[in-house]
Amino acid sequence: MSQDPESTIRVRTLFLSDLHLGTKGCQAALLLDFLRDVDADTIYLVGDIVDGWQLRSGWYWPQAHNDVVQKLLRKVRKGAHVVYVPGNHDEFLRDYIGMTFGGIEIADSRVHVAADGKRYLVIHGDQFDMVVRHSKWLAHLGDWAYTTALTVNTVVNRVRRRLGLAYWSLSAWAKLKVKNAVNFIGQFETFLATEARRQGADGVICGHIHHAAHREVEGLTYLNTGDWVESCTGIVEHYDGRMEVLHYPTMLRARRAAENFEPEIRRAVA
Repeated sequence: MSQDPESTIRVRTLFLSDLHLGTKGCQAALLLDFLRDVDADTIYLVGDIVDGWQLRSGWYWPQAHNDVVQKLLRKVRKGAHVVYVPGNHDEFLRDYIGMTFGGIEIADSRVHVAADGKRYLVIHGDQFDMVVRHSKWLAHLGDWAYTTALTVNTVVNRVRRRLGLAYWSLSAWAKLKVKNAVNFIGQFETFLATEARRQGADGVICGHIHHAAHREVEGLTYLNTGDWVESCTGIVEHYDGRMEVLHYPTMLRARRAAENFEPEIRRAVA
């Protein structure tokens, strides 16, 4: 995307999760462009930013992943307040709750007060995933299956591109079509909404399940940031307190369509 300062989206708060830096699935190049296009006073990194599980099994850290980290640190130096709320893939950082590294604050969770006064519990969400809490071996097996699905997905979409077909996500399709996955997502949302109510919040902002959402659950606002492995999404709070899911591929398509449309207008009026 264009780095024209006039095209930068300025927001009060940006919420990102599930970047999975350190894995081949991370869309680091797109993420870096997104961070150039969206500027925020406060940034919440809502867990699974660095994938410790994958890095323990084999080191993978290309330049693009380092560029993302450096971009975040530059935002701190320019005055952004950055809070890192660890998840299960970067749980090693939970040993450092309350500490600050490079200007980035580590917190187990946080209640964010929006511009309109609404209070949101910010938490990764793995604490409410019974598989992660009680059957870690099964969680690791599920992670392996997900990584395998991403590999298959890459091959499938390479063929689809050659046929002129749009991108298709195997795991996203499975989440929406497989009954158990749909039930899991519904239960996860309910658990998080219940915890937010217990803490006196008006809503919850979480990650973990790689499924972006903005809806009412149990009478509270449920927001999920999605991920930067497949969907490339984040949550932003505008200066009036309004929350919005940003889907970066859609933003890119809209920008390119507008750029292509302008020459057409000029030719039409010439």
